[in-house]
Amino acid sequence: MCGIVGGYALQENSKKKLDNISLAISTLSKRGPDSNGIYTHNDTALAHTRLAIIDTSSLAQQPFTDRSGDFTIVFNGEIFNYKELKKELLNKGYQFKSESDTEVLLNLYIEEQELCLNKLNGFFSFVIYNKRKNELFMARDRFGIKPFFYSISDNFFCFASEIKALLKFGLDKTINKAALMQYFHLNYIAGTHSIFNEIKKLAPGHFAKLTKKDFKIQAYYKLQLNEQSYSFNNNFETSCKTLYKLLDESVQLRMIADVPLGSFLSGGIDSSIITALASKHTNQLNTFSIGFKDEPFFDETKYAQIVAKKFHTQHTAFMLSNNELYENLHNMLEYMDEPFADSSALNVYILSMYTRKKVTVALSGDGSDEMFAGYNKHAALYKTIHSRKLTAGLKYFSPLLAALPQSRNSKITNIIRQLHKLSDGANLNDKERYWQWAGFYNYNLLRNLFHPDFMNKFSIEMYEQEKKYLLSAFDNPNQITINEILLTDIKMVLDGDMLPKVDRMSMANSLEVRSPFLDYRVVDFVFSLPSHFKINSKNRKIILKETFKNELPIEIFQRSKKGFEVPLLKWFNADLKAKITEDLLSDSYVREQQIFNPVAVKQTLQKLFSSSPGDSVAQIWALMVFQTWYKKYYIN
Repeated sequence: MCGIVGGYALQENSKKKLDNISLAISTLSKRGPDSNGIYTHNDTALAHTRLAIIDTSSLAQQPFTDRSGDFTIVFNGEIFNYKELKKELLNKGYQFKSESDTEVLLNLYIEEQELCLNKLNGFFSFVIYNKRKNELFMARDRFGIKPFFYSISDNFFCFASEIKALLKFGLDKTINKAALMQYFHLNYIAGTHSIFNEIKKLAPGHFAKLTKKDFKIQAYYKLQLNEQSYSFNNNFETSCKTLYKLLDESVQLRMIADVPLGSFLSGGIDSSIITALASKHTNQLNTFSIGFKDEPFFDETKYAQIVAKKFHTQHTAFMLSNNELYENLHNMLEYMDEPFADSSALNVYILSMYTRKKVTVALSGDGSDEMFAGYNKHAALYKTIHSRKLTAGLKYFSPLLAALPQSRNSKITNIIRQLHKLSDGANLNDKERYWQWAGFYNYNLLRNLFHPDFMNKFSIEMYEQEKKYLLSAFDNPNQITINEILLTDIKMVLDGDMLPKVDRMSMANSLEVRSPFLDYRVVDFVFSLPSHFKINSKNRKIILKETFKNELPIEIFQRSKKGFEVPLLKWFNADLKAKITEDLLSDSYVREQQIFNPVAVKQTLQKLFSSSPGDSVAQIWALMVFQTWYKKYYIN
């Protein structure tokens, strides 16, 4: 795992910008604390900072140039099937000076060009410079596990693993208003846009080629729903056996490393499955979890201990107080170079920080919920799709629910909050209901959040266009299916929220995290399964539970899915109150800033401090995160 950055001068007048390459790569030091290097040639500069995982010797350092001297690569990620690919290349006469997957990847590209991408099993973003053609080739893995930001402006192209590195090339920092609208609805920015107009993301499963005359982006992979073709030829029992085999192979592949490796273990189904499979391939598996001293309802360490005991892992549970959570808040926010308001990022940050003290690589259960319908929203969407009577009932009770106290602070008020959110979407078609339940604002509230002189018609149209792109899997807006929902979750939630969260928070602590559920063979197989293999009116993750029911302790299946929410409301009423009311969201500052509608901000604050805060907690958190980011990038 590493950090990459580079620049390419399209004309002579932009060549001076390449001088910033050293400054740019220095911003990515946490991604690669072991070594760094820079390559320059004519109008091109490539830089790399290394977290050594496979072949930790100096022979594998990057930028890496082939034997001919014509091709140079900077690569972030891992190719897990590199040994198999290396055998193919050796048979074709290629020679190697290192034991790294980097050299295998470079030679495979030299041999097969972009067709090499179809052979790669791993996660990656990389750029290869062809000196003979003066051309850049770049690619990102199938699901966007590794980030890739780029910009083309003022006759200059640049790319990086993080936005902060790109800004060192002097890019314009005009805010993308459509992306800002999306951020406040979802609490993150999905799709190919970023918070800045001049910076974009290469979409997952895509590659691009850049020359002096042209820049072309093309897809090499697209996840498809193949439910009909699969279900006619296979049954549930066969599917369970296939799923087990594919997941086991995926875990085994992802245990390749020349440094200490462990596994996150929350005590939930997903991480327990990964731990169970990993323990088959080593006698010394380290597992890690975090617990919460001050929040016993959310503390799940006892379940993690049960799993650890069964599979004889060397388990470590980090028990945190709310004060310890709060003490790490600043460091987490400081690392963000784009507004990101999923508050669980703080948990991932702390877990990664403690885990990194013992290992360099950790396995995780990320991706499972999006594939097997594991979220509460999936159960709610299933019920509304299959029970129009429920939808009608929610419409009827909507006024009553709106009048009752709504809060995440207690079990009863949280149920009322969830029911109100259900009722609020009951009047919408299936597609719009999904979008509303994915976020924290309805359309009118979202429009009203911004200052009338800030948000314009063009930005609103771009917001709608990006929304249409994210929801493109829904063929019929009035009758969506569960598999269409899961496909959209992969495209929107996984790519925009879950994967960036883990990447940024783990990389902030120089820890590599690998996700066996996101082996493309596993994902392709799961999306060939009919939706009733995954969810029904009573159960979620059906096939996953059935496949591993004899492997895991019974307690793991009997427990409810709790998760953990950072105690934001407590902080807003104590430690953070002065910060938001007197600084970040003070009426005077909001009016001076002229981004937000002061009345809307004031009303949201009033709701926050009422007996019925509802979603205002998440809304204020999103505002606070944005304001913190804004002051860092525009005021300092």
